[in-house]
Amino acid sequence: VRQWGDYWADRYSVERELVHAVIEAESAGNPRAVSSAGAVGVMQLMPDTAATFRVTNRYDIRENVRAGVAYLAWLRDLCAGDKRLMLAAYIAGESRVRRDGLSAAYSKEIHDYVTRVAYLYRRNRWETLLRERAWTK
Repeated sequence: VRQWGDYWADRYSVERELVHAVIEAESAGNPRAVSSAGAVGVMQLMPDTAATFRVTNRYDIRENVRAGVAYLAWLRDLCAGDKRLMLAAYIAGESRVRRDGLSAAYSKEIHDYVTRVAYLYRRNRWETLLRERAWTK
C-alpha cells in the first residue's frame, strides 16, 4: 500500500504524509475493507467516486489508491488548498461541503474524521522530517 501511496501522491502532487494519513484513517491499509455505506478498499471509494475516476475494481490497491489520491488532488483544488475542507469533503462528499462550507464539518463524525487525519498527517510529517534530518547527518 505504501509504495502505491507514494507513487500516486508524487504523480498528483499530494503530500505523501496526507495520503498515508487518509489510508490509515479510512481502512488501516486493508484492501478488503468495506464500510456500511458501501465504500470499498484502502481509500474507501464510493461507487460514484470510483466511476468518476474510472476504477474498474475498487478492491485493486493500485486503482483504489490512484483514484483516491486523484480525488484528494481534485478536492484540494476545489477547496483552494484548505486541508480541513478537503478532508471534510472526502468524508462527507464535495457537494455537501460546497453547499455548507466548514459548517458541514460541525457534525461529530466529520469533525472527528478531520481531527484524526490531521493528527495522523502531523505524525507522518514529523517522522518524515526526522528521517530527512538523520539522512543529512
